[in-house]
Amino acid sequence: MSKLREVYGEKIDQILALYPAGKQKSAVLPLLHLSQVVYGGWATDEAKADVAGILGVDPTHVHSIAGFYTLYYEKPVGKYVLEICNDLACALRGADEFLEMATKKLNTPNHGTSADNLFTIENVMCIGACDRAPVLQCNLKFHEHLDEAKFDALITTLRAQAKKDEQSPTISEQILADIH
Repeated sequence: MSKLREVYGEKIDQILALYPAGKQKSAVLPLLHLSQVVYGGWATDEAKADVAGILGVDPTHVHSIAGFYTLYYEKPVGKYVLEICNDLACALRGADEFLEMATKKLNTPNHGTSADNLFTIENVMCIGACDRAPVLQCNLKFHEHLDEAKFDALITTLRAQAKKDEQSPTISEQILADIH
């Protein structure tokens, strides 16, 4: 039995039941989120193979989907993923300088994770908030019109939240809670 089915057998059956007969391979997205919960917060090769096995599809199909979407992580990430948009429109509003400031403040490179494993910083292309740049998305929540002081306040809040609630849900757990 697969590790994913062992942990979430009933939830997997519920997810698969949402799809018409013969179309269950469309369940790859929610199953990838489940796999990230089971496999330590990221879509390991084993996790993707597990999803492929459950769906009866070639593992390369699951790999290609995981590689396309930004909410499937192909390496370990921190508790808080800070996606900073620096597409052209946001760059014109200071996003590149904001990204540089954020990486220095957290002492981590772009696409890196802080030493305390709390924060991963990733630049992304267009999160649809150009008029509110600099903007970042942290675990699905937008933070807009940012500057250094607002960034510092956000990081302080997130650090306090992490101390208070070490079991707060991951992004994948938040998304899965919305699947009926």
